[in-house]
Amino acid sequence: MSTVRTGPVIGLLVQIVLLAVLAETVGLGTAGWVAGLAYGVVLCALLSRGMSRSGAGALSPADRVTLSRAILVGGVTALAADSFGRSAPITLMVVLTSVALALDAVDGYTARRTGTTSELGARFDMEIDSVLVLVLCLHVAPAVGGWVLVIGAMRYLFGAATWMLEWMRGSAPPRYWSKVVAAIQGVVLTVAMADVLPAPLTTLMLVVSVALLVESFGRDVAWLWTNRHLRHTVIDGAQGAMVQPASSASHSAPGTGAGLAELTPSKTDGLQWSDRPTVAVARRGIARV
Repeated sequence: MSTVRTGPVIGLLVQIVLLAVLAETVGLGTAGWVAGLAYGVVLCALLSRGMSRSGAGALSPADRVTLSRAILVGGVTALAADSFGRSAPITLMVVLTSVALALDAVDGYTARRTGTTSELGARFDMEIDSVLVLVLCLHVAPAVGGWVLVIGAMRYLFGAATWMLEWMRGSAPPRYWSKVVAAIQGVVLTVAMADVLPAPLTTLMLVVSVALLVESFGRDVAWLWTNRHLRHTVIDGAQGAMVQPASSASHSAPGTGAGLAELTPSKTDGLQWSDRPTVAVARRGIARV
């Protein structure tokens, strides 16, 4: 019997309340309601699934901050969808987006402060960032040109590539610069949405944002390609560890089965390889995350 996790459900209810408030204050048409409700339902379903897969019984303090961000992004999504058929309340959209961007720094700090960092929280945070950037791109595209959609699509193109190319399924070393580039995308798109700068300057900022994004993703792709042989080494070692007793796996050669004794058949029965712990190659060695 599946367990109902209250965090995502509460998030969905709050999302509906926010949509109702927007409808009563600035007005929300059919497109806005459909987009907002669809977003809320999908968010609830995916977050519940993520919690179930990770074994989390409740949202951590940091996850609750991220969920608050996600609800604001749902409001922006509804208003953006509505803007294709009516005048959009730009000021309100800028405020909601700015608060969501500001909270992006709060959830990470909260996770570190409370010692509740997790793979689920990191993935949740990343996906909300990606959705917000994509929504902003869709909103400003009619004014600045369809090419700006590259910014919003980059994350999803990268994800699609990992499904098609095995060597891209590893994890590149985390870089602070990547976080800076991600933050720049949100800020620049918010400025473009606000339309407070001359059009040529806004276009220049967006072009620079695209260039930074290409450089950031390109560096990760280059690293994954250069170190693809290390990932195969780790995976081969992990597969070997799964067919060895824990005692023998723990004495495997360094860089292959070593440290992977926990991946014994007794702990992986019924799981596909994609469901098992992701093997990541880091600059300082080989680690499992």
